[in-house]
Amino acid sequence: MTWRQVILLSSLSAMVLLCMLQEGTSASVGRRQAAGEEAQEDMKQKIFMQESDASSFLKRRGKRSPKSRDEANAETRQRLRDDELRREYYEEQRNEFENFVEEQRDEQEERTREAVEQWRQWHYDGLYPSYLYNRHHI
Repeated sequence: MTWRQVILLSSLSAMVLLCMLQEGTSASVGRRQAAGEEAQEDMKQKIFMQESDASSFLKRRGKRSPKSRDEANAETRQRLRDDELRREYYEEQRNEFENFVEEQRDEQEERTREAVEQWRQWHYDGLYPSYLYNRHHI
């Protein structure tokens, strides 16, 4: 066989195979499509409400109508929760800052104490006691 015959035979077999697969998928898609349309109608009924229900819902609460007691309570609870979270956040920030300041102060006091101790050791000649013990009591 020549290479032309091989190419012609393989392309012919591929075309026959594709035709068979297309018929099989169109039959299965038809069944799935019908089932999908039914499911889609059910979904629309679950998501969308009837026009009369929607208009009564919108009429019940206009822009300027007062809030119901449940809505007011829910907003109050939400506001109180936000206030509590804000209070906790600022309290935590304040505690962290106080701890930082306390650590800085302790470090500064330690450095000052070490510097004073080194100064005393450097200037002490060993002959006289420190002036605190050398004071004259009257």
